[in-house]
Amino acid sequence: MAQLLKISSLFVIVVGIALVVGGLWGIAFTYKNITQEKIVTPADASIPEKPVRGPFTLKAQADIIREHTLKSTGDKTFAEMPRQISKLDENNQQVLDANGKPVMVANTARDIWITATTLTTALSLGILSYAFSSLIVLFGLISIWIGVVFGALVRRGKLV
Repeated sequence: MAQLLKISSLFVIVVGIALVVGGLWGIAFTYKNITQEKIVTPADASIPEKPVRGPFTLKAQADIIREHTLKSTGDKTFAEMPRQISKLDENNQQVLDANGKPVMVANTARDIWITATTLTTALSLGILSYAFSSLIVLFGLISIWIGVVFGALVRRGKLV
């Protein structure tokens, strides 16, 4: 029984080290990829004029993108806007076709939401990557601790 616990202790420590290394790599990978984009939060963000590097600045950037998008679309989300709108002339009057029906064009305000959604999704994935990698580091440290405690108990003869 003592031999099994000794082997298990070593195994749990090795697994813990692998988890810590993998989690730290995930944090470094995320940081490197975010940094190379050279994003700086705007002055009206909750964390103003800071380089986007970690989860808090990622969140601040995602939030301000959504806020700016809502302002530019009159507080309407993608799903709340029609696919097509009436074409307007230079006097802001509706353009009519030969039958007197309004000429319809694509609603370009919806395109703003496509871009905003893409950006905020990428920023949110960065936040999740930091959280997941940090959790893996925590699990690794717990695993190492359990291995050390079991190893110490076996050496002291407390577990037979």
